[in-house]
Amino acid sequence: MSTPRPYDPFARDCPSRRLLDRIGDRWTVLLITTLEDGPRRFSELLRTVDGISQKMLTQTLRSLEADGLVLRTVHPEIPPRVEYELTDLGRSLLEPLGALIGWATDHMGEVQTSRDAQATTV
Repeated sequence: MSTPRPYDPFARDCPSRRLLDRIGDRWTVLLITTLEDGPRRFSELLRTVDGISQKMLTQTLRSLEADGLVLRTVHPEIPPRVEYELTDLGRSLLEPLGALIGWATDHMGEVQTSRDAQATTV
């Protein structure tokens, strides 16, 4: 008999649902994978993740930091230099998120064909 898990995302009030919302968010997926190669500055992330606003980047990085997935380091320089990098916990998401990105890119043509077909019948 298996041991029950302490968190059940199928339960309405389970905090793991908020975590699923966070890691399933498109900006989170893109930022986590962008940080795979090492620390990045805010401006680098803004340039790399096309379409994200400064406000959304700030909000997403703060949430990822609060969840323990990203580490924010302020270097005592003038002007201050701030870098973001994955924690070990954040790195543990790289494989599953890579699989998700791979699936999306491999199947986007099929999904688009289905969307186009649906749009012509509506």
